[in-house]
Amino acid sequence: MLKITKFTAMLTPADRYRHTHVRFKGNVLRFVVQYETKFEGKWFPVVRYDTEHGFAHRDLLDINGNKQKTPLFTKDYNEALTFAEYDIKSNWKMYKQAFLGDVKNEGTK
Repeated sequence: MLKITKFTAMLTPADRYRHTHVRFKGNVLRFVVQYETKFEGKWFPVVRYDTEHGFAHRDLLDINGNKQKTPLFTKDYNEALTFAEYDIKSNWKMYKQAFLGDVKNEGTK
């Protein structure tokens, strides 16, 4: 039987962590975990880990929605999900700072 886990956790009033994963017999079949920040009243994805395209990877996004894709070299989706959760929960402030730095730099280009 498939087990679907889905939740959103507020980190601050302007920062949230969204999480969805599907397991079958203890094995992760697919997942999406994403850190988002609110900027000028709108939510923006900043970093996302997922299994779209048939492999686990990280997407770093900019204010325009451009993505920088990096594959995860983990043994399976269980390990990839654990890594993704830890990275976002540990580093979301750094990701936000880089994202907002990109926003500020947009005005100077």
